[in-house]
Amino acid sequence: MRKHLLQAVAALGLIAGSAGLGASAHAAGDPASCKNISFSNVGWTDISATTGTATYILDALGYKTTTTILSVPVTFEEMKQKKINVFLGNWMPTMADNIKPYVDAKTVDVLGANLEGAKYTLAVPTYLFNAGLKSFADIPKFYKELDGKIYGIEPGNDGNALILTMIKNNTDGVGKFTLVQSSEQGMLAEVTRKTKDHKGIVFLGWEPHPMNTKYDMQYLSGGDAIFGPNYGGATVYTNTQGGYVEKCPNTGKFLTQLKFTLDMENTIMGSIMYDKMDPAPAAAQWLKANPAAMTPWLAGVTTFDGSQPAEAVVKKSLGL
Repeated sequence: MRKHLLQAVAALGLIAGSAGLGASAHAAGDPASCKNISFSNVGWTDISATTGTATYILDALGYKTTTTILSVPVTFEEMKQKKINVFLGNWMPTMADNIKPYVDAKTVDVLGANLEGAKYTLAVPTYLFNAGLKSFADIPKFYKELDGKIYGIEPGNDGNALILTMIKNNTDGVGKFTLVQSSEQGMLAEVTRKTKDHKGIVFLGWEPHPMNTKYDMQYLSGGDAIFGPNYGGATVYTNTQGGYVEKCPNTGKFLTQLKFTLDMENTIMGSIMYDKMDPAPAAAQWLKANPAAMTPWLAGVTTFDGSQPAEAVVKKSLGL
């Protein structure tokens, strides 16, 4: 899977090659123009978790971060306009069509993967799966139970676009279905209502996400041609505004070295969703309990002004 995805990304020319991203690069602070760092968050809890982690650390190092909720298409356009510096939620290969024009124009750079082993495809409650809805081809057989609806997330999202294409092309016989677009939170609220009443629902599911433990759910097979193999197996990449790493090498080094795990994201996301914590405090709580995770992220990174090694400063901010 990893080899397949990396080959696909490399074929699109997405991985930055000569921007000084290697682990051997040395950074000692950033220019004054790099102090303010703008992040995009497309409103997904996983991206809230990762963005909260990055912004907590950068703020502790003396930077000033801001995070704006934007759709995927607007995110890349804002990066092109130099209004957004960083996006940690480039799910590939599902966002390939979204990002390719910007990478080709060199207005967006792809630093590398920050999460591997993710998945993204259609899912159903286990009781519906056990009733026979086990694959994409089974969806039309349950038209009545599903009320002719497939639930997605925010308008403009890549997953929604794939579903709309399925409907338009009558893929697997779903041409009569309607896509319900709202938001991650709106979709999951509907999943909660439907499962409480033991009713039918097909929805966009993905991991990492606490939905995988909150709901007794199953992913549908047969969607390889739409979402990709291995249940929409995905790798999540870090994007920056074109040329950002060269302009801000200390920040760039941190962002290049920043890698997450499914367990980490699921835990932080659970704190955000169920404990109602804001992303940065939720991330700080996890970092305080798992400080060793920061060591590879912060190797060779300093405070904004270059005066101190980053890891000691962040640990101090956590009370360690």
